[in-house]
Amino acid sequence: MTKLNAKNNTDNANDNMVDESVILPPKGFWENAKGDYVRVEKIQDIDKARDKVVKKLIRNAEKTQSILATVKDDAFDEIAQFLQLSASKYGIKLGGEKGNVTLLSYDGRYKVQRTIAEHIHFDERLQIAKHMIDECIQRWQKGSNHNIQVLINDAFQVDKEGKVSTSRILGLRKHKMNDPEWDKAMEAIADSIQVSGSKSYVRFYERDKHGKYIAISLDIASVEGAA
Repeated sequence: MTKLNAKNNTDNANDNMVDESVILPPKGFWENAKGDYVRVEKIQDIDKARDKVVKKLIRNAEKTQSILATVKDDAFDEIAQFLQLSASKYGIKLGGEKGNVTLLSYDGRYKVQRTIAEHIHFDERLQIAKHMIDECIQRWQKGSNHNIQVLINDAFQVDKEGKVSTSRILGLRKHKMNDPEWDKAMEAIADSIQVSGSKSYVRFYERDKHGKYIAISLDIASVEGAA
């Protein structure tokens, strides 16, 4: 049966998750995956049972997601308020919520970490830096260590999306070559860094009997259950 023009039928037995923005099937019909309406009596019991299980689990997941969002928001608020309390002891008022911080319970058993990770990319000056580095390698060719060339080539490799590895590019700046052109290339890399945004994380840890901090996982895939 093709889809009918029906609106807001709250008697639909197929869906307990009511969304007022969704056009519901008429009474006595369920909507299938193709968008067609099917009479309830023509739907097999096993299909009805499967639908019930799936939607029950989804409702539970959505409730849990909402709880986790509240936990995250509360954690950031609590941490920010505590940092302000701590700073006030020195007559300082902190601005914003930037910066990484680790808080420990008095007995050291629990640890909370707030991390602010910046998303960075490189502008056209990265290619200028690569050109200068290539010129350095050419000058060093006779006495240069082959491992250095491999390291540099590896750093500038791109992934399937055409992006270079940020950590590898920045890692080049740790190498001191005692060469003015190399130093200029590293300066070009530094100048090419552009911050396109940031993401905040909060993580919770508990210390085990061996003194190692173990993450309290809030990822459902990694939580150990009875199954």
